[in-house]
Order: sequence, then structure tokens, then C-alpha cells
Amino acid sequence: MGHQANNGSSQAKPYKFLIYGKTGWIGGVLGRLCQAQGIDYAYGSGRLENRESILADLVSVNPTHVFNAAGVTGRPNVDWCETHKVETIRANVVGTLTLADLCREKGLVLINYATGCIFEYDSAHPLGSGVGFKEEDTPNFTGSYYSKTKAMVEDLLKNYENVCTLRVRMPISSDLSNPRNFITKICAYEKVVNIPNSMTILDELLPISIEMAKRNLTGIWNFTNPGVVSHNEILEMYREYINPKFSWRNFTLEEQAKVIVAPRSNNELDAAKLKQEFPELLSIKESLIQYVFKPNRKT
Repeated sequence: MGHQANNGSSQAKPYKFLIYGKTGWIGGVLGRLCQAQGIDYAYGSGRLENRESILADLVSVNPTHVFNAAGVTGRPNVDWCETHKVETIRANVVGTLTLADLCREKGLVLINYATGCIFEYDSAHPLGSGVGFKEEDTPNFTGSYYSKTKAMVEDLLKNYENVCTLRVRMPISSDLSNPRNFITKICAYEKVVNIPNSMTILDELLPISIEMAKRNLTGIWNFTNPGVVSHNEILEMYREYINPKFSWRNFTLEEQAKVIVAPRSNNELDAAKLKQEFPELLSIKESLIQYVFKPNRKT
């Protein structure tokens, strides 16, 4: 894959990836994947909202592709963004746009790990219908400030022909000790809602994002496994494969609303575009079993 068509000319020089988000979950996994694949990479040291520091990174690293896995989701969760709006704008809007703009000036593809939590089930996409939101659909969920800023920046980035926007949702990995892992989160909650959702199995999809960079794919992509899975279905798998004594309690969206500040997004994304480009892509339930539960099997 070292030589490939690139805008009509062949890319003779080897890949060099510049990755932002070194301290983040996805950023860390990307570095390990590059190491395993023998791809030369470096982490950006600049702050995304500081244009000069990003330019310095681009000059010193001279990458062939840039990956953005930086930004704020809030700690411990997106409710943080409700009371830190300027910080949220700075990282998720100003920072992302600065990076995209500089990459465009340099003619570089930017793989941007974004979010699919900008949609919610509606009358045209009812829960349980199997009708998912497509890449070109207009976001309809602005219930949290986090989601609001993410929808704004996605809209602005449509004008940057060098950007590949990957809509990640409820990320899951085989690392069940990671507190950011959706499975780890819902196992720790006192009560969980039970709603089918599109989700992203990172063990399967992050290697695909590297391949997307190599193919110089751009535009918006629903970056989830095909189909949906509910909280209870995941916890049933957890009980079957990991801990037969595990138990949990459900509560309703109305009950959940009393213990969170901002509403949460629930949706199905249509993954047909990704599946057409990568036919080997597994459905969400198959991917959960193959990449997460079988490797961690205790029972």
C-alpha cells in the first residue's frame, strides 16, 4: 500500500501520520495500531486552538495524513460541557476548524473522529424501525451543549473537501478496564436505560479508519457497525461471557432525566456507505462477540 493513486499522481513517499489526542483513548489506540503496522507516526504537541503551534507541528513532522482524536467530551460525562461552554467551543469548534483549515492549506487529508450523537429517533426514523439516519441528513438533536457544538462544526466542515468526518457513537473496545468504554460505563451505573442504539466497536473500526486515510477518503461517514444493540442485550452478553453473577436494574428515560443535566442522544445510524466501502464490516452484535466478548471470555 506504499504506492497508491493520489489525486492522479502516485504517492511515492511513505506514510507519515500526525495524530492529535495523545492522552485520549482513540489517540492512544491509533499510535499502537501504527506501531503494529509499521507506519511512521508522531503525536501533535500543539494546542488545536493555537494556530501557530499546529503550523509548527505540520512543518516539523511533515505528515502525509493528519488524524484528529482530540477535543472535549467532559468529565465525568458531557454534563460538564453545560457549565463549561467556552472551553467546549474552544476545543470542539475553534480547535477542530483551525486544524482542518491548516490541513487544507497544506493539501492534507484530515481524518476527524467526530460523533453521531447529533441525532435522535423521530417520526421519520422511529425506534425499532431499522430506518437509520444517513450521512446527508441534517442533525436533529441539540439537547446537550456538547452535541450542539458537534453539529455546528460538522456543518462547517462540509465545506472542507480535505476532511473525512467519522461519526463515532458509544465507543466500545475489548479493553474492559477502560472507564471510557461504553460497556464499562453501563456496568458501573446504578441503573441503566434500555434503548437500541448504533455503536462503534473500536477494535474493528479504528484499523478501518487508517485504511480510509490510505485511500484518501473524505466527506461524512457514519462510523458505526451496522444495526443496533440495546443496553440490556450488551449486559446479557456480559453476563454470559464475563460474569454469570452480574445483575442490573433498568429505569425509564423519565427517571434518567432526573439524574442527568443534559438529555442524551439515542439513534440508529445507517452504516450502508461504510459497509459498501468495507464489505467485511460486521454487524454490531457480531462485532461485539468477535472483538469484545470472546477475547475477554471468563465463563
